[in-house]
Amino acid sequence: MIIPYYRSASHDFTLLNGDTFELLPQFNFHFDMIFADPPYFLSNDGISVQAGKIVSVNKGEWDKGGSPEQIDNFNKKWISLCRDKLKENGTIWISGTYHNIFSVANCLTELGFKILNVITWAKTNPPPNISCRYFTYSTEFVIWARKSKKVAHYYNYELMKHINGDTQMTDVWRLPAIAPWEKACTKHPTQKPLNLLSRIILASTEKGAWILDPFAGSSTTGIAANLLGRRFLGIEKEEEFAAISKARREEIEDLKTYSKYKKKIPDIVKAEDTQMCCFSCNEPLEYGDLPF
Repeated sequence: MIIPYYRSASHDFTLLNGDTFELLPQFNFHFDMIFADPPYFLSNDGISVQAGKIVSVNKGEWDKGGSPEQIDNFNKKWISLCRDKLKENGTIWISGTYHNIFSVANCLTELGFKILNVITWAKTNPPPNISCRYFTYSTEFVIWARKSKKVAHYYNYELMKHINGDTQMTDVWRLPAIAPWEKACTKHPTQKPLNLLSRIILASTEKGAWILDPFAGSSTTGIAANLLGRRFLGIEKEEEFAAISKARREEIEDLKTYSKYKKKIPDIVKAEDTQMCCFSCNEPLEYGDLPF
């Protein structure tokens, strides 16, 4: 029997502490959307700059790469498990860099997904290149794919157009990396910004949707989902990071913090200012129906 590590009082945020490969096969439930930030396999003893200081790029044992065959097998296994948990009209978003994204794209194609877009996230505040021997790394990629080639997916075209100044939004998103206020409960080494996850969720889900994150980290996906009136299940292997997730979710139980965070995310502000807003974050969701 699966016992959640943490569940919010409103049941809109559930977190499991364990291995995705072991937990996903243990329950039957289908999600509207999946966001996954899998290991990039770039912990190779290199260095970078963070807050003006030189730091190691090593994240942990979970981020150390293997052979190309091992990386392909890893990606194919978890993507296959996630495919079984998607609704027929569901979509998956997967982030990465050149270290893993080509493997991910190949696996998605082999497993029958239809790739819709490859988003280029151009960071407006990238760390400097301290070696000065090549161009500064300033982008990451997010693949958006749907489960079925023949079943239509949800896309909030009009809202994305409005957010982009009433012109069609392109597949290049200029957004900053995480801000200091997003680190109030300490920081995950690969934490994604709420700006990025909010746009993804607004673009591809409706209010009340169920969202899965199989590599939850500090649960930015879940925080963004709850700020937008969606429901979340996250799976995180490291208890240290699961504890950060719990603290972050409890932080927004305070209505002032909840409201402050929404106001700091431009896409949410623009969405709420229009008649196209498809959520009301002040309306409680009904309890979820996860099988645990």
